[in-house]
This record gives sequence, C-alpha cells and structure tokens, in this order.
Amino acid sequence: MFDFSIDRENRTIRITREFDASLELVWQAWTMPQLLDQWCAPNPYRTETKTLDFQEGGFWHYAIVSPEGNKHWSRYDYKKIEPQKSITELRAFSDENGRVNPDFPRTECTLIFSETDGKTRVKITEKYKSPEMFEKMATTSHKKGFSSHLKNLDDLLLTLKNR
Repeated sequence: MFDFSIDRENRTIRITREFDASLELVWQAWTMPQLLDQWCAPNPYRTETKTLDFQEGGFWHYAIVSPEGNKHWSRYDYKKIEPQKSITELRAFSDENGRVNPDFPRTECTLIFSETDGKTRVKITEKYKSPEMFEKMATTSHKKGFSSHLKNLDDLLLTLKNR
C-alpha cells in the first residue's frame, strides 16, 4: 500500500505506506542510524549518517551519496517525538558541518506510526513553506524516489524479520 497525494492549495504532500512488519521493527528502522543508512535513499543512491541524536531538540545530519561519491547534505531537527507513535521534524538542506542552508525555508514533516494485525502503517505529511521547494517536490520524480527508498525499507524489514 502506497499513497502519494498532493495538496497544492496548502503546499502539502501526504504519503501513506504500509509495511509487513511490527511497529517496533519499523520504528527502529526509522530511528537507528545503522538501519537508516541501509534504506533511506532512492536507488542507486545511499545514505550516510554523520550524526543522529534521536531526541526532542536533537537532529539527524546525513548525506545522500551518489554512485559517483557526491554527497548532498541534509539536516532534520526533531521537534516532537512520541515513541512508536509520531515524529515531527524540521527538514532542511545543510552543508557537511550541519549548517542549514538559509536560502531554503525548512519543511515541517510529521510521521504517524500505527500497527494493525502485525502490519505497520506510516502516514507522512510534508508541509512546505517555500512554494519553489513544494513545486520541486510535488512531482512524479519525487513520488518515484520516495517509493524506491520505501521499497528498500521493505527489503530491510524482511531481512530483519528473518534473523
């Protein structure tokens, strides 16, 4: 199950995805750097965590690394965390030292996790302040990239469940 909807009036993208794994396992994959680095980039890119301080007031600083080794840095600052329920974060492009790029307003993202019958649903709401960034992300390309990295999560969860 994968739903990707665009609300142009409110500059919001909503993504809902269901995983065939427990809430505990999906939560770990979303919050532990050694697991995030295994799935959180569209193929053929990979993720490389520099810092992850998963607590309110903490942040995740990471790079999406191209097959050629080029790094594109981002930083997610955690505003609110309800363990195994929700995460609210401010997303931004940054440099390799974690300094947020002031040319792009931050995107507020809320993730809601729920489990039913051993399957976990994640609802993601991305709210863009920048009309330009919203237009860049409200595309088929972003949808395909997001779908690709969530498929990577499916593969990782299957491996973790079979250990």
